[in-house]
Amino acid sequence: MNAKTLESLLIMYEEILEKIDLGIHVIDSNERTVIYNKKMREIEGMGIEDVLDKNLMDVFDFGAAEESTLLQVLKSRESIQNVKQTYFNNKGQEITTINHTFPITENGTVIGAMEIAKDVTKLEKMIHENMSKKDEIRYTFDQILGQSPLLKEAIETGKRAARTASSVLIIGEIGTGKELFARSIHHDSPRSEQAFFSQNCAALPDTLMETLLFGIEEQPDAEGRPGLFEQADGGTILFDEIDSLSPALQTKLLKVIQEKKVRREGGNTDIFVDVRILATISEDPIDAIAAGNLRKDLYYRLSAVSIFIPPLRERKDDIELLTSAFIDKYNHLFGMDVLSVDEEVKNYFQQYEWPGNIRELEHVIEGAMNLMDHEETISFDHLPIQFRNKSVNCGLSNDLEKAEGFLYQSDKAILPLDDYIQEAETYYITKALQHHDFNITKTAKALGMSRQNLQYRIRKYNIGKV
Repeated sequence: MNAKTLESLLIMYEEILEKIDLGIHVIDSNERTVIYNKKMREIEGMGIEDVLDKNLMDVFDFGAAEESTLLQVLKSRESIQNVKQTYFNNKGQEITTINHTFPITENGTVIGAMEIAKDVTKLEKMIHENMSKKDEIRYTFDQILGQSPLLKEAIETGKRAARTASSVLIIGEIGTGKELFARSIHHDSPRSEQAFFSQNCAALPDTLMETLLFGIEEQPDAEGRPGLFEQADGGTILFDEIDSLSPALQTKLLKVIQEKKVRREGGNTDIFVDVRILATISEDPIDAIAAGNLRKDLYYRLSAVSIFIPPLRERKDDIELLTSAFIDKYNHLFGMDVLSVDEEVKNYFQQYEWPGNIRELEHVIEGAMNLMDHEETISFDHLPIQFRNKSVNCGLSNDLEKAEGFLYQSDKAILPLDDYIQEAETYYITKALQHHDFNITKTAKALGMSRQNLQYRIRKYNIGKV
């Protein structure tokens, strides 16, 4: 093989090492780093200049030399596989990896050691966080504030669902309080004294999520670990944003729900579990299925009970009550004595559409109270500047001008606004249904709402075929 071919091969090997999605760390017989790829740099949060050609023990803190799997292999000449290792980088940051470590030999002599690492730092952190959630404050339906008919209907559905062990799918936009509903269902249920775990489905890549959910089987040279299903046995797991879970993991989740048993990663024994499944989704599940983000069979299995939480823009009568509650909360946290918001702020809150829902309202109140001194009333100038800059009148002028003839008819008496809105909405929904031959799916899509939302309005306004 000529020099040019060798050079080309070297470039190829270097490219592969840099692109592979596993950490690669190689030391020579003098314990100095000779290969340190991009993924390993990402895992350990260091640059190549921090590690390359430096002695391993001068860079990392393992507690003791014998805890470094690379050094163990270098000395023992034997491979170590599937071992968890926790250590610290040169900035004092804790790193946790699952390692496969092998000796590198030449003519029977060990000339170095190679480590292939999978980052589980986030996984370990999440496991500790989940375990700490067992003793959190108990949430109940009494803590869900509001008088909106839509909200009351959701609460009643949740209370009825709490009595059973059925799966529940909670549907609502981001910031509407889906997790509060889930925790209230758990704490109103016969499982209230058992564990409750909440898992964000978008928080981890597939490989780590699978380990978190199903656990790892004990090996001769590696400790085992139960997954969330085992830890939650007898209790409840909430899968937050279920449509963020990959199709492959959705399939495995469906199998666990159906068969009520799990198998640890690397194991061959089924473990029976009794876990109630709650799930949330921020979009219409029918849209999520159509987009390929949610398996239809999993949706049917999860939606034995479906709870629809209305967005804040559909329950604006509750804004004043929620505002007072958030003021009380931050008075307690900040040691303040704020009483209310002024009329200008009240009017602004009523006009605003609240895309971030209740969570956005809380952040606005918290931000405003951080800008106050000893005032008792939140004024417009106290509101966070990014919120103040959002114009509630943007784009309304032209629309109002065009609609004036329809909205106001000089030969008729002026109706109360709520009555007129109901009359207009009933008329428009009826016309839309007639246009689509009373096909709910097509009509809902044309109106830009969910099927369930349309069906609610049909019941509310008593709309029927004519």
